[in-house]
Formats: sequence, C-alpha cells, structure tokens
Amino acid sequence: MSRCVLFQGDIVDKIIETMETMETMENQQIRVALDKHWAASAAGDLEKEHDIYDDDVVVDYPQSRERIISRHNIQALRGHHPSKLSGFTIRRIIGNGDLWITEYVIVYDERPVPTVSIMEFRGGKVIHETQYFTEPFEPPAWRARWVEKVI
Repeated sequence: MSRCVLFQGDIVDKIIETMETMETMENQQIRVALDKHWAASAAGDLEKEHDIYDDDVVVDYPQSRERIISRHNIQALRGHHPSKLSGFTIRRIIGNGDLWITEYVIVYDERPVPTVSIMEFRGGKVIHETQYFTEPFEPPAWRARWVEKVI
C-alpha cells in the first residue's frame, strides 16, 4: 500500500514539475512577444506592433470611457493618431501566466504621458487590454517633506 502512495506521489511531483516548466516556457514566450510589441510601438511599426493581438481583441480606455473591438480597429485608430510620437520608455514589465502589466512613458509632441497597460493573454495572443494614460500634475506643497520628485 505504501509503495502505491509513493509511486502516485512521484507521478504527481513529475506532473507538477512538467506544468511548472511549461508555465515558465509560456512566460518566456509572452515576454519575448511583449518586448517585440513595445519595440515596434516605439519604432512606429504599426504592423509588428499589432502582431501581439488576437483578431477579436478588446481594448479599453477607462478614462475616456471607450472600447475598441478588434485588432483591425485598434491598429487603424493608432495609425490615425494626430500627434507625432517623439519618445517611448519602458519603466517595467511584470506578469505571470495570462496577465501582464507594462508601465511606460510615451511622449507625444514633447509631452510625456505615463501609461499603464494591462494585457490578458489566451493562446499567446492578447485578448483584452486596458490602458490607463495619466496626466502629470503638480503635487500639493503640504506633501513635500515626505516625498521625492521623480522623472
């Protein structure tokens, strides 16, 4: 009886190890796809930038209360942006499995806009993205003794 339990434990351990390896490989593939996506975005390469998206992707801009449905529409929208991209800096990318977050600063017409992108993946493609664009503001003077200025 105890031999059977040990044997089952070995199988379970092997299954867990295999799943962890597969998850690590999937994470590496997603990270490579993200790096390519952001590099293409920074370079203004609309075709490569949108390779990461599923054809039926949903992209939400909560601050403007807009939803863009489909890879075609998000690519067309970005291709018609009236401002000229003049800078792009990734601050950090974190994620695991199907959920990845990128914090970056995009500069249009010499105006930096800190941005957060939350991407949900399925089958190696983004099926949902939410982007938050922040407008810089001057902090209130009363906080000065507890904070440091960044960027």
